[in-house]
This record gives sequence, C-alpha cells and structure tokens, in this order.
Amino acid sequence: MTFDPNCIFCLIVNGDAPAQKVHEDDDCLAFMDIMPQSDGHVLVIPKRHAAQIFDVTAEEAAKLIRVTHKVAAAVRTAMQPDGVMLAQLNGADAGQTVFHLHFHIVPRYAGKKLALHASEMADADTLKTHCEKIRAAL
Repeated sequence: MTFDPNCIFCLIVNGDAPAQKVHEDDDCLAFMDIMPQSDGHVLVIPKRHAAQIFDVTAEEAAKLIRVTHKVAAAVRTAMQPDGVMLAQLNGADAGQTVFHLHFHIVPRYAGKKLALHASEMADADTLKTHCEKIRAAL
C-alpha cells in the first residue's frame, strides 16, 4: 500500500492519527470530518495514497463510489437531512486542501447554511455521537 508520511489521511489509515471511523474495509476508510460543513459530514478515502481521482484506476474509483454510496445512505438514515451533497475536489484551485483523494458526504438541512470548508474544528464528543449514529445505520 502506498503511504505518504506527510499526509494526514495516510496517518489516519496507518493508525498514527486519530479519527472517528464510520466504515473500514481492505481498500477504503470512511471517517468523520473534523472540520465539518454540517452535522454528519463524512469523508471516504482510499487507503492507498493517491492525491487525486486521476491517480487511481477505474476499478479503485468504482470501489470508492460504492463505499461512498453505502455510507451516504447510512448518513441519510442516521442524520435525517433534507438532502445530501457529495463532493470530490481535485487540486488546490478546485478547493482541495488535503492532497489525498477523498469524497465528502455532506448532509444538507433546510434553512441552515454550510460552514466554510476546513474552517472550524468540531467538538470531539459531537463527532463521536454522530459517528456512532451513522455506524448503527450501516
């Protein structure tokens, strides 16, 4: 498995940085975004380091979207949002701030604005509660 010791997501995969894990299998990891744009914001990543969507095979991308689909359904069940936004950014000019491929699953709630991307740390207990709720919906 490719690993970048300077990548926070690689450190999470390796167990060297903490994360509230929602789902894990041999190839993918889903965990709570520590700077969520809304309650229940989850990230889905490949375990192997790849900076952008262009750095994985079509088969790896397909696996990621299957996991994203599964976790998004659990987010919708657990968090009961009015909508769910999926986002995947490639490159700094597209808004990517962590250069490890990831999909955002962002619940949207009517009348509630999104927080700015990567702007404010969430309360650890709140993240844990949301994580447990989403995991139970898987």
